[in-house]
Amino acid sequence: MTATRNRQLYIGIVLAILLLGFALDRLGYLSPVRAYVQSVLAPVQQAMTSVGQEVDASLEQTQSIQALQAQNAELEALNNKLAVENVRLREVERENQLLRQLLNFTRSNPQFNYQPTTVKGRSIGVDPTNLLFFVYVDVGMRDGVAKDMPVVTERGLVGRVTAVGPNSAQVLMLIDPASAVNAIIQNSRATGIVRGNLDGTLLMERIPQNETVNPGDIVLTSGLGGNFPDKLVIGQVTQVIQRDQDMFQSARIRPTVDFGELEAMLIITSFEPVDFEAEIQEAQEGGQ
Repeated sequence: MTATRNRQLYIGIVLAILLLGFALDRLGYLSPVRAYVQSVLAPVQQAMTSVGQEVDASLEQTQSIQALQAQNAELEALNNKLAVENVRLREVERENQLLRQLLNFTRSNPQFNYQPTTVKGRSIGVDPTNLLFFVYVDVGMRDGVAKDMPVVTERGLVGRVTAVGPNSAQVLMLIDPASAVNAIIQNSRATGIVRGNLDGTLLMERIPQNETVNPGDIVLTSGLGGNFPDKLVIGQVTQVIQRDQDMFQSARIRPTVDFGELEAMLIITSFEPVDFEAEIQEAQEGGQ
């Protein structure tokens, strides 16, 4: 009974306080108290509000950073993809340009037959000794390539085939010291022999002293000796070397072909070199 009475007493006291507070509030006596409590709690409320706003801002910033990072990753991946595609397209355009130039050369020189387009002479290796100026091309006997066939680009003479395999061939370049080509000066028609040098340049030798040779003159293959077709461009005279005591003069030649950047070439398959001396000797021996 005592416990029940105490509970009822507490409830009654609480209700009385609530009724009293309600009555005082209606009569306006609690307004100063409310104002005081609000003034005391205002800083706390503001601080809590500020903390909440900072937390919200921090969360928004974190989410924004994550979104930017994701977007940046996507853009970087797209940029890499476009960069690779751009490189591929540039290579395709470069290859097309080379093929167009070679096609123009074949149209300007219809007297020759050329290896099909699969034989456009892409360099696939260089002699590792660096003492011989060779390149290896990706065509061979199966493609109709034979030893001593001339090799050209749209800019002029490259050299000749010196060794052939089933699917590849070795090309001795014009700048090799073992290379020799009978040549003619386009303007004066002076003849001579163009040889390669160890430094990768060209020298035209055995030019008669009485012939006029000037820097800027164009040098072509003469066709003499039967080793190369005539009228293939070799290069341009850069310096004339002439001494009175010498029987011949010589000239330094700048090749028109850039031998350091060979990518596509044509092998002239319709030209057959002729060894005139051997042919005459054979004819003489047959007649005896």
